[in-house]
Amino acid sequence: MTDKLPRRIGGDGDGPAETPTERLLREALTARASMVTANSLRPAAPPKSRIRRLRPVYAVTVPLGLAAAMAIGVLGFHGEPVAKDQVPPPAATMTTSPSPTPEPTGEPSPTVAPTETGAPTEAATEVPLADAGSATPRNTNPPVSPASSYNLRGVKFKVPAGWKAVPVSADRVCVLSPGVPTEPQEGWSQQQCEPYGVLVVAYNSPDEIEGGAWPTMADLGSESGWGHQPNCPVWGHPYFPANGYSSVGAAVRTRDIVAGKTIDKTQWQVTCQPGDAFTAQMWGLNSDQVYIVANGLKPDYQPALVSILDTLDVSGHQPPSSQAATLANSVGISVDGLTTGQQLPNDGTATTFSVTFKNTGKTTYAQVTPHVVAESYGGSQPAVHGTLERQDGGTWTPVDLNRPVAGKPAVDGSFALAPGQSVTLKYRMKLTKEDGAGVMPVTAEALVIPAEGMPQTVGTRTVPVRVVVK
Repeated sequence: MTDKLPRRIGGDGDGPAETPTERLLREALTARASMVTANSLRPAAPPKSRIRRLRPVYAVTVPLGLAAAMAIGVLGFHGEPVAKDQVPPPAATMTTSPSPTPEPTGEPSPTVAPTETGAPTEAATEVPLADAGSATPRNTNPPVSPASSYNLRGVKFKVPAGWKAVPVSADRVCVLSPGVPTEPQEGWSQQQCEPYGVLVVAYNSPDEIEGGAWPTMADLGSESGWGHQPNCPVWGHPYFPANGYSSVGAAVRTRDIVAGKTIDKTQWQVTCQPGDAFTAQMWGLNSDQVYIVANGLKPDYQPALVSILDTLDVSGHQPPSSQAATLANSVGISVDGLTTGQQLPNDGTATTFSVTFKNTGKTTYAQVTPHVVAESYGGSQPAVHGTLERQDGGTWTPVDLNRPVAGKPAVDGSFALAPGQSVTLKYRMKLTKEDGAGVMPVTAEALVIPAEGMPQTVGTRTVPVRVVVK
């Protein structure tokens, strides 16, 4: 029968005496237990389901000094990283206290790859876009306001991201770039706008244009482009020069297509004094009296300036009205076969299109003269060298492709036009090698030509096309 009572230590007492082997075993266990301290304890191991570990290492009995050396070697080794989306195990802690050497058990004892101590680095916490899921990556860039829409008297455009629209007056707004200074400068203000912003101007009254208004189409056609006291909008240090400008380069005039309409641009290189120079840029939509001005703007912001121009929408703008403008809309004109931006080769290829004139008013016109002309290329191409023909019955009748410099247009092809009535005419145009590349507005007009006095325009429609060199 097994004795369930505890054995006496040393053979004293009533219980059975302790054998020598049991005493040695008890003393050995007591010695080992006394060597275990709080620093020797490690946290619980992490989940083992998806963690990739090192190859198992079999534990053997070694002297305490060698065991400590092996422990230092293991803690200095970098194993494979933990599996994706898993929380890394707690960092291992080195201790100088000797650890008891485990006795061999005959079974492998896997070891978890330790991790480095300290705070995680920026690279370790960054979330790749492909694996972000619902996590939000850290954004080290300062916040930038997104692009927004702006409406100035029905003229709509996009304010570039990071830019700010500041109203200056009823007819203009300054779109300030991100490079606007935070400190006041002697030669600059938000009302003046340049050189740190782009000025957008929209007139809707004849009174706003008259009396020295700036800018106007006349300013685009002048040599300097300014009708006020000169200033020097040099980026970083704008000022008012005491003796005006040192020099103004020749005006460079071009023409392009914006918002489906012809827009004129003039550019100057201006030197205030040696070492202080800036580029002046001005655009004008003549039919809508809308202007864009960028003087001294930093070249880095030129793409944003172009984006303002590209997003212009003037369909909701009411241009300055007058009796002549009201009369010019009494005959509606539409063009088929010729579209905005269409490429026309200069190799003599015929481009055929038709123009429809419709009386949308209440006045009966006894004689309406159709007039189709190709405008000049904004100064780079003063005259068009191609030909234009109008189909009259079964024949093609040559007509002048250029606007007459003086005198009245011919009344050939005139027709009567009652209210609600429409007439469609067919044309074909051929350009020659002398017609260079550029934007060429093609204008169709309905004219009333009296016996005495100047012709009256009762309808107009312009289609800007691009001449390409073949």
